[in-house]
Amino acid sequence: MSLTPLDKDAMRRSFGRAAQGYDQFAVLQREIESRLLERIEFSRFEPAVVLDLGCGTGSGSRALAGRFRQASVVALDWAPAMLAMAGEGVAIDESGGLQRLCADMHTLPLAGRSVDMIFSNLALQWSYDLPAIFSGFRRVMKPDAMLVFTCFGPDTLYELKQAWRAVDDFPHVNDHPDMHDIGDEMMAAGFREPVMDAERVTLEYPDVMSLMRELKGVGEHNVASDRFRGLTGKGHLQGLLEAYEEFSRNGRYPASYEVIYGTAFAPAEGQPLKTPQGDVATFSVDTLRTRRKNS
Repeated sequence: MSLTPLDKDAMRRSFGRAAQGYDQFAVLQREIESRLLERIEFSRFEPAVVLDLGCGTGSGSRALAGRFRQASVVALDWAPAMLAMAGEGVAIDESGGLQRLCADMHTLPLAGRSVDMIFSNLALQWSYDLPAIFSGFRRVMKPDAMLVFTCFGPDTLYELKQAWRAVDDFPHVNDHPDMHDIGDEMMAAGFREPVMDAERVTLEYPDVMSLMRELKGVGEHNVASDRFRGLTGKGHLQGLLEAYEEFSRNGRYPASYEVIYGTAFAPAEGQPLKTPQGDVATFSVDTLRTRRKNS
């Protein structure tokens, strides 16, 4: 899997600047979130600890706290401004309910085998190291814990990608991982019963600049490490608008999104983890002692 490297600092700044007005623009994000929540609505799974990974302004975290009223919901994001929005209008109870945690999703500061469910809406496409993500998930999740997530796939904003390619050779739209690559990484980490599917969602805009404003409003800036660092000149912008005309239909301008949905369960203790050095199985001493007593 080869994706354009991302600038982590630029990513954090982008989401921080977008936090205040995020909910005004996040129409698609909320729709996908509601569809992901529907997937667990009638589940008999009753977690004690739920991690909302990449919580943004906390809409999903609040919904999870309402769905699992006995659970402690940890709202995690690495943009402090997003977390500040996630705490508005809710009681923060450090012994339960909704808790906020500012951290990088690649290095989760949580105890091993402490989480019963990880819920993540449109965060994984911002990963610069998916193997580290799933390895971290495995470490903090209890055996048989549930993972549910969405992320954008590689066909997302392909109209915008194509239009920019007619202008210059710099990356302007972030790459996103392929569904099959994500599934392979989950399997390599030992996750059980992975189910992956995808759908195409197309939004229409009255003009291309409306799309660009919405992307900026939700923090979807170009954060490729090798992006052009200068200001976009009028000539480049005009070239983009002209190239996008190829996709216009009856005065409307489409923007396509490939939405990937994933569900899986954390492996049992001792399930091998695939590494470059071979399969590695890890057991706690107590588990081995118990097994010997019962054998």
